[in-house]
Amino acid sequence: METLTYWQAVILGIVEGLTEFLPISSTGHLTLTSKLLGLRIDDPGVTAYTAVIQIGAIAATFLYFGKKIWRLLVAWVRGLTIATERGHDYQLAWAVIAGSIPVGIVGFVLKDVISGPLRSLWVVAAALILWSAVIWWAERRHDVLAADGRQRGEGDVTIKDGLVIGLVQCASLVPGVSRSGATISAGIARGINRVVATELSFFLAIPALTAAGIFEAVGERTHMAALGVPQMAVGIVVSFVVAYASIAWLLKFVSTNSLRAFISYRVVLGAAIFVALAAGWLSST
Repeated sequence: METLTYWQAVILGIVEGLTEFLPISSTGHLTLTSKLLGLRIDDPGVTAYTAVIQIGAIAATFLYFGKKIWRLLVAWVRGLTIATERGHDYQLAWAVIAGSIPVGIVGFVLKDVISGPLRSLWVVAAALILWSAVIWWAERRHDVLAADGRQRGEGDVTIKDGLVIGLVQCASLVPGVSRSGATISAGIARGINRVVATELSFFLAIPALTAAGIFEAVGERTHMAALGVPQMAVGIVVSFVVAYASIAWLLKFVSTNSLRAFISYRVVLGAAIFVALAAGWLSST
């Protein structure tokens, strides 16, 4: 594998930062971008690199939600020893913990499948289109629940909510589904308002993406070294800067808009990839 160029590292960092938290699939976009940049998307080093630069996006999450994350952590620790301290923050912290477990288990068990057979543009195209139907259904259900006055806020999030959303998050291991698309859809389908569901999606991203990045960095360190450590650092820094801006924009967007705006984009992109593959303009791996 030849060394990754700095401009390739910058482009991949921008794509990671822009797409990690939007419901359009960062893995799908990184897979497509890697292919367009002339990289082999089934190469272990490329797969690991796209996972490791997620650390930049996670760092942006820590910076943006630092005070709130600390508040939840303190509430969780206090609640473990003092029963009277088990309030909404304690419950929300447990929801994040419960929701983080399923994807960790499934991701570990199916690692070879995820980084092998599923690393195909055919899979990405199909997942982009098919999961759009799930987002559409979730938005419909959200509207019905909101009309009936059954929309819930942050103080109403339960451990069961976290576990259900975490189970749905497992679907995002398929490139093209989108981790944020899966978790936000699951949240709003359960009647949680969009802003809270989006914030919960960010919190669930922290353990999932951090674990994935560390696991890949350790397991594929030899392959990544061939791509270039400085280039990897550039990708992480770029993804951090862009992801921070993306978080701020998405939270503002969902406060007044639904996720339906992303459905058309997903379907058009998925269809375009299908056409390109069928015409032979792109190879699937």
